[in-house]
Amino acid sequence: MIKSGKGGGNTRTGLIFEGKTDLSIFLRHQPHYEVIGCDVFYDDEKVAEVYKKHKFYSIYLNKLGIDWTKYISKQLLPDDSIFVLLNNKLFIIECKHQEVAGSVDEKLQTCDFKKKQYKKLMAPANIDVEYIYLLDDWFRQDKYRDVLNYIHSVDYDYYFEYIPLNRLGLPVPPELIQD
Repeated sequence: MIKSGKGGGNTRTGLIFEGKTDLSIFLRHQPHYEVIGCDVFYDDEKVAEVYKKHKFYSIYLNKLGIDWTKYISKQLLPDDSIFVLLNNKLFIIECKHQEVAGSVDEKLQTCDFKKKQYKKLMAPANIDVEYIYLLDDWFRQDKYRDVLNYIHSVDYDYYFEYIPLNRLGLPVPPELIQD
């Protein structure tokens, strides 16, 4: 699997793109991981919390006592998000799947704005935010070179087909590590 079109890695140790990716389902199928509700456990120790779309607001922000309307004017609904306790970081993961040219093309250019909005939301809780695109192979086409370069130029990440667990700061089960 390839990040930014270069390198390689073990596909078993990352969130694999499957069209409609669901982080909690992926984690449930990993050795040592268990997901109960929104809570993620590794060897019975809580390491993270996962939230999709509206649950980010109704459960996560509500639990933190954050009224989103005081910080942003319109809700942004993350495809997936994971708050990793180990590094006090919220990762917003946007999954983009494309088969023909369309509106997703322009959505890739909104990462800077969206991350700033999420940072405003999380500032009262003093939680750092990272914004990551999980892209399918469609976006490897040369016509996306400029937008992919832009994503990196504003200090954001994108991955093709997978995101490594260690990129999120999550433990990698030893039996999944290949030499």
